[in-house]
Amino acid sequence: MRLMASEVAQAVNGRLVGPDVELSGTSIDSRTVAQGELFVAVVAERNGHDFIDDALAAGAAAYLTAEAPRGATAIAVDDTSAALAELGRHARDRFDGPVVGITGSVGKTSVKDMAAAAIGTDRSTHASPMSFNNELGVPLTLVDCPNEAEAVVVEMGARGTGHIAWLCSLARPTVGVVTAVGAAHTELFGTVEAVAEAKGELVESLDASGVAVLNADQPLVAAMARRTEAEVLTFGRAGGEVRASGVSLDDGLCPAFRLETPNGQADVVLAACGEHMVVNALAAAAAALAVGVGVDEIAAGLGSAQLSPWRMEVTELASGSILINDAYNANPMSMAAGLRSLAALDRRRRVAVLGVMAELGDRTAAEHAAIGALARELGIEVIPVATSAYGLAPVEDVAAAVAALGAVDGDTAVLVKASRAAGLEAVATALSEL
Repeated sequence: MRLMASEVAQAVNGRLVGPDVELSGTSIDSRTVAQGELFVAVVAERNGHDFIDDALAAGAAAYLTAEAPRGATAIAVDDTSAALAELGRHARDRFDGPVVGITGSVGKTSVKDMAAAAIGTDRSTHASPMSFNNELGVPLTLVDCPNEAEAVVVEMGARGTGHIAWLCSLARPTVGVVTAVGAAHTELFGTVEAVAEAKGELVESLDASGVAVLNADQPLVAAMARRTEAEVLTFGRAGGEVRASGVSLDDGLCPAFRLETPNGQADVVLAACGEHMVVNALAAAAAALAVGVGVDEIAAGLGSAQLSPWRMEVTELASGSILINDAYNANPMSMAAGLRSLAALDRRRRVAVLGVMAELGDRTAAEHAAIGALARELGIEVIPVATSAYGLAPVEDVAAAVAALGAVDGDTAVLVKASRAAGLEAVATALSEL
């Protein structure tokens, strides 16, 4: 969204210092700032003010600062993160098309990617990059919405009660999608029921003209219908108004199915891998239906949708072995889905290189033990990295994990998966370079 620096200053109750310039976007990372963008000096683990000069050298046209301006065009504020939120609110005020908000314990980013592709077949669509789903990512998504966009898809994460409600106050979604609820971030929430309470804040934010898209297969999600004034549209494998029949997988784990909706049916072949992606596709299809996209167009969009990095990336290595790089994040639901996908591959040796599932609190031991038991049940060899929680002696690091794998050949399949903090994508990279 193109904005003048003076408009930004007014929107965030800041003070413009220096010449008024046009801004082509917004960034909080001096390493990726583009020509003409506004650099927001966020104070977090590192102080963004230390990188203002780098951002200006990279082409930033102006910067948002809570410290003394240091030349060029500055917008001085008391708190840069709070100002970014207000700028996101201002950008939403300028946008009059549908806004799809997506939350859930698993599948948020994949559903976001698929929904953007499906809606994008019918109108110009802007979506959150990667997993920009927090108090910084959501306003960045809104501010960076191109002027020509006709729909916006926003991913929303929750790290506490009230967080989703606050994000909704910025994005004001007209369609709200809840993918699923499970044991993710239970260290922060305590119980799965508390997770559901927080995720349901999305549908509570919708008014009577909106649409709540809910997973009919999950009782905690289906029950959210009672928490909204909006119309309810359901999806699911076992039930729901948007369904899939005749599901099959090809040799590379890409699903094909018949999409069934209240508006008609169409055949779908996903580029995304893993049978669990079918329910994500159904959620995305329901979101697209809610904004008026036709069924044939939805099917085409789902078929062309490319997921964000490190999510069920299935590749054949030079050795002929199959690598599933699902290393972006993990919780018990997504870990089980990854193991079942690995088990579906026709390979003699199937190995899961697993790191810790973080933020499970009191459930940590039981959930890791359950995943270890599932792997044994499925006949999968587990190489744990830097955690003994799966009941096996761990290897220490990436190099040790690759060494423990030994020779991988055309009869081997490897899954790499862990929570984000483990950084196990490095294992996938190392295997790809063998």
